[in-house]
Amino acid sequence: MIKILFICHGNICRSPMAEFVMKDLADKAGMADQFQIASAATSTEEIGNPVYPPARRKLAEHGISCAGKTARQVTRSDYDSYDLLIGMDQANLRNMRRICGGDAEGKIHLLMEYAGKPDHEVADPWYTGDFEATWNDVLAGCQGLLTVLRQAKEPVVR
Repeated sequence: MIKILFICHGNICRSPMAEFVMKDLADKAGMADQFQIASAATSTEEIGNPVYPPARRKLAEHGISCAGKTARQVTRSDYDSYDLLIGMDQANLRNMRRICGGDAEGKIHLLMEYAGKPDHEVADPWYTGDFEATWNDVLAGCQGLLTVLRQAKEPVVR
């Protein structure tokens, strides 16, 4: 089982969107049982709060529920528990490395790396108000991630 933790600043917009989009994609691909997918925050500001209503509505537009999700902060032990820790922007990556004590195993990545845009950050819709742009980036990143993980599981043909 591959364990993935999506991480953003508050865990109420981008990372829960990525969590539930990835769960939906894995389910539709018949691979849901191959993953453990969650999300967390680098900050403590929103701990215990539900997904931000506009983010919840954007997921619902696509038939995806995030019911019951509340924000939590990433911990140092998450680094050992998860195979991939995927941040939304460079500030997230810096904070993830600080919280986790570095990235000795190369587990920390930017979501948009998987969409072929390693220098692109998922803009925070809390500030931009553009949940559609965030949706498009999150979807592209998660689709790319699923493709990479699917290819890693396929046997090499010689």
